[in-house]
Amino acid sequence: MIAGAALAVWRAPGPQLRSAILHFAAGVIFSVVAVELLPDIVQHHAPYEVALGFGLGVAVMLGLRYFTQRLEKQPSAAVGLATAPAVARPTAATLPWGLLVAIGIDILIDGLLLGIGFATGAKEGTLLAIALTIELLSLGLATAVELREGGHGKGRAVAIVAGTSLMLLLGAGIGTTVLRGATGNLLEIVLSFGLAALLFLVTEELLTEAHEETETPLLTLAFFVGFLLFLLLGMVA
Repeated sequence: MIAGAALAVWRAPGPQLRSAILHFAAGVIFSVVAVELLPDIVQHHAPYEVALGFGLGVAVMLGLRYFTQRLEKQPSAAVGLATAPAVARPTAATLPWGLLVAIGIDILIDGLLLGIGFATGAKEGTLLAIALTIELLSLGLATAVELREGGHGKGRAVAIVAGTSLMLLLGAGIGTTVLRGATGNLLEIVLSFGLAALLFLVTEELLTEAHEETETPLLTLAFFVGFLLFLLLGMVA
């Protein structure tokens, strides 16, 4: 994520390249879900636990989206009511708290999912770590670009992204410590929760942002390349 921010302040990627990265990341995460998480969930035959965990995952992600969207609307509403030019102009001291809180929560969930992956097995955790690395690279790019457009300096933008990325370590620490000894029904609930969260991330976040650009065959191909790459990697690892 820090590397993505540094790349953005040095030379921001074009919209087509950013869309390709988002497509590829979505394909990678979808492959990890289909190849690693889903088979482990199905083979234990615990429908009640799966329904509970999956439902909680969907509810939490929808609730977080509602909460963060309200936060993002508050600064724009405040600017609309302000009439003084000093308030209307963006300054280096003004932070987009709605955006940063949304990203922090997203990264915290990513860390928890990473902990869930390693609780399932070393291979699952490693593949998920690679997949989330690609996602966070694109997230670091997008966040730094947004901060630069808001009037923040290059060093400040990278520092803010670096501070926000610490939420990943917090989430991963909670996931690996709390879930390390999870077995049976509890693990099924946790895995199903992670399954719903990852599917939400792919369909409602990554692909939604990726489709903001005009879709081309090459951009669509990036999704399937990401999926196939990690499907083959999961088979040979």
